[in-house]
Amino acid sequence: MEVKNEENGAKGAFYIEIENERLAEMTYVKAGDDKIIIDHTEVSEKLKGKGAGLQLVRAAVEMAREKGIKIIPLCPFAKSVFDKKAEFADVLA
Repeated sequence: MEVKNEENGAKGAFYIEIENERLAEMTYVKAGDDKIIIDHTEVSEKLKGKGAGLQLVRAAVEMAREKGIKIIPLCPFAKSVFDKKAEFADVLA
């Protein structure tokens, strides 16, 4: 599964698209120049249990590290991933 990223102004999303159908998406909003707030994660029944949500969070962590920014996980799913994955703690705001 390939995770793609799109940004439109202050909003953005990481998503997984299969055969032109968006099956998983995690949205975020920029909070200034150095933070993003993950506000929602949704995974289709077709991808449930396949680690799609974790891949979305991992993509956000990789982007944060590349850009030197921090993440505020307001979305309950994203927060639960950060709580379980100590290796992602370096990008938490």
